[in-house]
Amino acid sequence: MDAPLFAGWLLALVLMLAGLAGNLLPLLPAAPLLMGGFVLGAWLDDFQKVGWAWLVVLLVLCIVMAVIDFLAGAWGAKKLGASRQAVIGATLGAVLGIFAGLPGLILGPFIGAAVGEFMARGDTLRAGQVGLATWLGLMVGTVAKLALSLMMIGLFAFAYFVV
Repeated sequence: MDAPLFAGWLLALVLMLAGLAGNLLPLLPAAPLLMGGFVLGAWLDDFQKVGWAWLVVLLVLCIVMAVIDFLAGAWGAKKLGASRQAVIGATLGAVLGIFAGLPGLILGPFIGAAVGEFMARGDTLRAGQVGLATWLGLMVGTVAKLALSLMMIGLFAFAYFVV
């Protein structure tokens, strides 16, 4: 394999891995990174092994993943009738949680939603319930996105190596 082709495949792999990491890190857009890696990998082979039909399937799955990402956290919060401040707090908690490592990623959305709900309504018990519901929604969404990402990478590999 010549150097430019090797560099292209390395970049495609890095994009796919970054997309996989984007399921856990809120600042990385998982679906676009994955799709970029898939398109680059298909292009490097002149779409011979992974053609347009496979890319359309992967694109549809990326869109589903993006919708899940958008709705997951809000679903948990809205299920309990959370305030707008709780939803904003959960989002800020997720983003700021990145800087606190794994505990921040796990606890940031919960703390943010709880603080936002407490600021809106002043009820500690309610704030805890909304924080937990928001956190559960985000965790379910993260697991679903991770499963979809792994499935998409598996489909790409299947199309490239098997079909």
